[in-house]
Amino acid sequence: MNNLTVFCAFLCSSLLPFTVLADVDVGPKYQPCAACHGDAAQGSVALGAPALAGQNSDYLQRQLQHFKAGVRGADPRDMRGGQMTAMAGTLSDADIVLVADYLSELPVTALASPMTGDLKNGSNYYHSKCGACHGGEAQGNRALRSPMLAALDASYLKTQYLNFQQGIRGTHPDDTYGRQMKMMSTTLPTDKDLDDVIAYIQSMSSAP
Repeated sequence: MNNLTVFCAFLCSSLLPFTVLADVDVGPKYQPCAACHGDAAQGSVALGAPALAGQNSDYLQRQLQHFKAGVRGADPRDMRGGQMTAMAGTLSDADIVLVADYLSELPVTALASPMTGDLKNGSNYYHSKCGACHGGEAQGNRALRSPMLAALDASYLKTQYLNFQQGIRGTHPDDTYGRQMKMMSTTLPTDKDLDDVIAYIQSMSSAP
């Protein structure tokens, strides 16, 4: 056996545990989530499930921990959140890290039908109200603990904004960043302005 053959055999054997680890530890943990969020974590508008692919791992971990602890999803008006509290309860803390890291590495999927609106108005409000935390292209800001918005569908974005506005989300004392969003959810004057901001956010999607 020559040196090249020995090296290749060693390389393959050293990589195999990592391949098995990914298949065994992450795949089965995500599979229950895929029923709503999709095999590629692309989300489902019909099921009210947001896209998770490419989202910041720290943000995903925090939200799963919040669901698990009842910080988010405990309000009886939040039906989707209630479903997530049950799902998050099946994950250990180590599982949450694995799944969040796995999702953050998936490619962002293109929006099927971006919302349309007054992009100039949306841009003005987005950059004056949202961009400082969520980024100039709605890409999120890990340092500020803010999620990417550009790849999320319009109905999910609007539902979550209204959930903050109505106190369905962001009222728990342990939800520091949620409380910030609850305050910001009162700053858009009309529903049309909200729709225009969402349209603008979707126009900046980094998906191909």
